[in-house]
Amino acid sequence: MTELCGVQLRGPVLNGSGTFDAIAARRAFGDRLLEEFPFDAFVSKTITVAPRQGNPPPRLWETPAGLINSIGLPNNGLDGFLKGDLPRLAELPVPLIVSVMGFSRDELATLVGRVAERDEVAMLELNFSCPNVETGLIMGADPSETARSVEKLRTLTQKPLIVKLTPNATDPAAVAAAAEAAGADAVSLINTLKGMAIDPRTGGAWLGAGTGGVSGPAVRAIALAQVAAVAERVAIPAIGMGGVESGRDATDFMRAGAMCVAVGTENFRDPAAGRRIASELHVISREERGFFPAATL
Repeated sequence: MTELCGVQLRGPVLNGSGTFDAIAARRAFGDRLLEEFPFDAFVSKTITVAPRQGNPPPRLWETPAGLINSIGLPNNGLDGFLKGDLPRLAELPVPLIVSVMGFSRDELATLVGRVAERDEVAMLELNFSCPNVETGLIMGADPSETARSVEKLRTLTQKPLIVKLTPNATDPAAVAAAAEAAGADAVSLINTLKGMAIDPRTGGAWLGAGTGGVSGPAVRAIALAQVAAVAERVAIPAIGMGGVESGRDATDFMRAGAMCVAVGTENFRDPAAGRRIASELHVISREERGFFPAATL
């Protein structure tokens, strides 16, 4: 068992937001999905106040060691999520973490206030990777911007708030410390790195939006370094992610200071990756018991 922000989980393996569509998987696999659910907590796709169609296609480019995605956060909006998606996600056999993103602190407050009041929601993840329309600053890249946002949201709920950090900050550890001081209960990192691909036929950008987010094994070394720096700086839990493909990768993140790990790109190749990685991690933790907190064994 693992305890994350006071919430009991059966283990330390989560999904990265937007990398596993539990509703579509339930349609495909039926109740078998509930019986063999691959994660110990489920993180929803990021929701916004208004519905979004996402970026124009093409949206994906496979790199030699991962993906570049330019999905653009398509979602049904806050009302559509609460009415249509949340009841179905509440049927999952693990705690639900809802990811939210706003383009201003007022939008974030609307999202957090309405989502947190729902009993089905155990925790909220604050996706601070977008620019604040009021300041032009990326909320998760500037410590003072992050602190002001978390302070405003902290007053709205007692439920745990997880701040998702962008790897594109000058000093992610400073941003994590600001989030902690403002009342965040945990941080998750890393989000994708900005990248692009060239269409060999035209010489222009392949992705419809021009650029996208690089994920997968290519970013693992960067993620490990940032997780280690953040874990050394703050006392709140860190959820590590970025190229986790195996139990050994998960072990490395936990050695770097993460309490939990999240699986992202690997879910596209292997929808059951979460359970496999958890099993491999359990074997390693038994063999190398001294490296892991008792709660994760």
